[in-house]
Amino acid sequence: MTHAEQRIKNLLRLTAQQGASDLHLSVARYPTYRIDGKLIAFTQESILTPEDTKEMCDVIISEEKKKILLKEGQADFSYNFEDKVRFRVNAFFQQGYISVAFRVISSNIKTLEELGMPEILYDFTKVSQGLVLVVGPTGHGKSTTLAAIINQINRTQEKHIITIEDPVEYIYEQDRCIIEQREVYQDSASFPLALKAIFREDANVILLGEMRDLDTIGTALTAAETGHLIFATLHTNDSAQTIDRIVDVFPAHQQNQIRSQLANVLLAVVSQRLLPKIDSGRIPAVEIMIKNHAIENLIRENKPYQIDNVIETSLDQGMVPMDKSLAELVKKGIISLETAKTYAKDGKNLDMLMRN
Repeated sequence: MTHAEQRIKNLLRLTAQQGASDLHLSVARYPTYRIDGKLIAFTQESILTPEDTKEMCDVIISEEKKKILLKEGQADFSYNFEDKVRFRVNAFFQQGYISVAFRVISSNIKTLEELGMPEILYDFTKVSQGLVLVVGPTGHGKSTTLAAIINQINRTQEKHIITIEDPVEYIYEQDRCIIEQREVYQDSASFPLALKAIFREDANVILLGEMRDLDTIGTALTAAETGHLIFATLHTNDSAQTIDRIVDVFPAHQQNQIRSQLANVLLAVVSQRLLPKIDSGRIPAVEIMIKNHAIENLIRENKPYQIDNVIETSLDQGMVPMDKSLAELVKKGIISLETAKTYAKDGKNLDMLMRN
């Protein structure tokens, strides 16, 4: 075993043992873990040189992915470490040197209850068609929430589930469902091609790793219209921004039609943030928008900026405003008021909720 192989294996083993969510290898830095959202340098190791990061990357990357890295400057792939821990990996160039970011993918798929997510999310597993979006910044648990939803369907219904991911993250153990997991660039040339193929694959439920371009979004909307239940992620901050992002991807002359299509098929938007708990660990705060007549009309009329008002006044329908979610976590002593204020949409509203 080469020195680079030994070193990367030790680092990955320690990542798992420390309960870290991420490992970063970057030139002129110590190997660095992210634990409970905080970056912690591993100073027992030596500072990384350009040769170190290149050699360690060479240990884990396939020849095919290496070609993509050299051609495009970055490459996504998964890495199975000793059949014990899976990582989602992104290798990329910065200032001419290779950096590598590892994200731990838990082999244990937690339930929505174990994740601390509202029970209303179980309702989204019971519908036959439509579009459910889980949104938020990178690293805030979107994939973990979707895995819990998909596994709930797997345990309770007889469905054909197809996942389209780059790379495949959680591996599902088939229970009552047939689950087929397609990795883009390995099992299909692109997201849009894989998504278009589902019309011929007798799928009931589709997990779409990311809605990242016009083709993918357009095909996902059509699939949701034609009897499929689609779960997907977007890197947006809340429900209103999500509507805008989807519509704005399309040329101006198509946007009215897309608003109408989206108003028809959208079931819900779940926006989440993973927050540091007072004692240790992290917990999600969520905003949940569930489509009703009011929201459907706001989407059609291009007034997504009014969606927050509907969420605030529709608690009885299962909707959850972000500030209310934050206030409840503070009241239960799970997160600090300071943390809540950092993520609040409206500081004054949060103060008022804390007094009630």
